[in-house]
Amino acid sequence: MNNFACSLFVSAAFVASSVLAAEPAAPIAPTERTDLFNGRDFSGWTVCLKGDTPAAETFAVTNGLMHCTGQPFGYVRTDQTYRDYKLTVEWRFVKVAPHADNSGVFVHVQQPDHVWPKCIENQGQYQQQGALIFMGGATFKGPNGPAKGMIKLQGTPNEKAAGEWNVYEIVCRGDTVKNYVNGRLMNTAEGCTPSAGSIAIQSEGGEWELRKVCVEPLPPTDP
Repeated sequence: MNNFACSLFVSAAFVASSVLAAEPAAPIAPTERTDLFNGRDFSGWTVCLKGDTPAAETFAVTNGLMHCTGQPFGYVRTDQTYRDYKLTVEWRFVKVAPHADNSGVFVHVQQPDHVWPKCIENQGQYQQQGALIFMGGATFKGPNGPAKGMIKLQGTPNEKAAGEWNVYEIVCRGDTVKNYVNGRLMNTAEGCTPSAGSIAIQSEGGEWELRKVCVEPLPPTDP
């Protein structure tokens, strides 16, 4: 396993830590809309990166936007864990280039932190948004029982060009995960394990900005 470093975001500053964050409280099922990013700092978030790069060299907040350089690989995750929710992420690539066009939105992230954790990735790679990747031992219901790996993008891509804002909506209902890109259903996985955990945004080559990430109660039925 590659070396990694975890740093805690405290208010507007990054404070390096050689220990992992405390074990999270029991997963929350939201009862109202909750913004996870306040547009000012990284309160309530923890970052995990490969190597010993200072967190502030990868993640920053500028003009109300979360910014990620894409290097080194890693992620920023919520300290709180969640279950049974609708997640909305509004983000965009600043630019794309070969081997610099990738990111993702993780749900059900498990500790301990490392690159990569046990979780379900909603793929963020350019022209592949909507694929599902089951990482670190996460599984889904396959035709012959629990399966690992990837569920490819269903249908054609629905993302916008670099520089334009995309809306990623992810509905986690029990052990089912559905994702939507700019209003179109892109993928569904049932029988998923785990089915609760932290939420994270990935650093994996692509430079991106994020203006909104929030959770809200599940709708009575999915769109």
